[in-house]
Amino acid sequence: MSDGSGGNSRRSGRRQRLAKHAAPPRVNPAPPGPAGGQYRPLSDSDLLDIFNTALRLLDELGMGEVPGKLAKLLLKHGARALPHDRIALPPELVRAAIATAPKTFPFHGHDPARTIEVGGDKVHFGTGGAAVQTLDLETGLYRPSTLHDLHDFARLQDTLNNVSWFTRCCIATDVPDVYDLDVNTAYALLRNTTKPVATAFTVAENVTPIVEMFDIAAGGPGEFAKRPFVKAHISPVISPMRYGEDAVDVTFECLKHNIPLSCITAAQAGATAPATLAGFLAQSLAETLASQVMVHVVKPGHPMVFSNWPLVIDLRTGAFAGGGGEIAVLNAASAQLTNWIGLTSGVAASMTDAKAVDAQYGAEKALTSLAAALAGGNLIYESSGMTASLLGVSFEGFILDDEMHSNTYRALRGIEVTQENLGFDAICAAVLGEGHFLGGDHTIQAMERDYFYPSIADRDNPKTWEDKGAPSAWELARQKAKEVLNEHHPNYLTPEQDAAIRAKFNILY
Repeated sequence: MSDGSGGNSRRSGRRQRLAKHAAPPRVNPAPPGPAGGQYRPLSDSDLLDIFNTALRLLDELGMGEVPGKLAKLLLKHGARALPHDRIALPPELVRAAIATAPKTFPFHGHDPARTIEVGGDKVHFGTGGAAVQTLDLETGLYRPSTLHDLHDFARLQDTLNNVSWFTRCCIATDVPDVYDLDVNTAYALLRNTTKPVATAFTVAENVTPIVEMFDIAAGGPGEFAKRPFVKAHISPVISPMRYGEDAVDVTFECLKHNIPLSCITAAQAGATAPATLAGFLAQSLAETLASQVMVHVVKPGHPMVFSNWPLVIDLRTGAFAGGGGEIAVLNAASAQLTNWIGLTSGVAASMTDAKAVDAQYGAEKALTSLAAALAGGNLIYESSGMTASLLGVSFEGFILDDEMHSNTYRALRGIEVTQENLGFDAICAAVLGEGHFLGGDHTIQAMERDYFYPSIADRDNPKTWEDKGAPSAWELARQKAKEVLNEHHPNYLTPEQDAAIRAKFNILY
């Protein structure tokens, strides 16, 4: 007769094994860059119809307000003049621009180890936006965004594994001079992170001097162009169907300095583009193709993220709407279209209309970001921290969204079906043995490899949660954000580089 010691020994061994593996897994089960493309809102015939309509728009309607130097290049490459001072971009020119565009390219980090590959079927979440208000960590209310906020957001995201690149998420409203604003925005990126970064240039004249700053950080004159670790965000096309002269001028200057581009089309359904989703997609695709053609005729083969960002307004009020089913399916369709054409796709998602970090916040962010990722958006912008229909940005939001991205990456990773994972022997052993799978080697191996364990989302029982003070996710995220901001104070510029930059520029921080 058994004295029960064998059962106790098994339970003790199981507890020891579980305790051993209670720490975070040694291998990230949900790393950035998984394959997307599982969600296809458009059929093959839909894709072809939208693409052909976009080609027809460019050929028959053409582009308006084309700056002179761009018009000269377009006409030289086969474009033709149309009535009403418009220029037609024929299908042959559009197809040539698509054919010469890189299908993948490296988005360099200042630290080479943080470089990511853009294109193919890889999905990466990053930031974006130009919020003019920040959700204050102390008051929980909105106030004007400052340069100090920009530095704080940059160093906060530097610690977040699921933010693959950083674009300024807020505007320093306390820096009124546009040159100082561009300079200090760029400096905040260089100082606080070694990830790939992106910035914007208000006017073309600001590009060359700021590239001199990048050269200082890269090691000397001309070094930045050899391995550009800053991408430019530009909107050279204004909906509907016309170029914007200032942004075109910025594009020309960026191309001179070998700066990778994200050319963004940001039409709004029912306002600057058709309210029908299909019509919207056709016009927005045509407009982003016009940006691709512009890059092609200036510098063929230059890296450009095809940033076709469908945006939506609430047709009852005219207010921008960043969350909802329409924007989810539109950006997913945009990613599908771009990938089908064979270009590197950039879309916008996780742009909640919620002002607080609440149920609306979570629902809108999860819906739109998961749809964009499943559709295969290579770079998903605006995906971290943005609130209030892009008017606001939240420190707590960065923490919560980083955890959300891990769950999305895990969903994209899918299910690996192998003989070992099918577990025939493990099932037999459990059924004929202890009658369960807890603590078994097969389970422990899966625990290490296949499951993401959140640090903010609460999985305790109600009593344990109450004993901890019944914290909300917002409260836990706020605590985590404060901890990071209190502890993480990087300066990735050497003292010599920092001194050289400060000697040349009006650095305000």
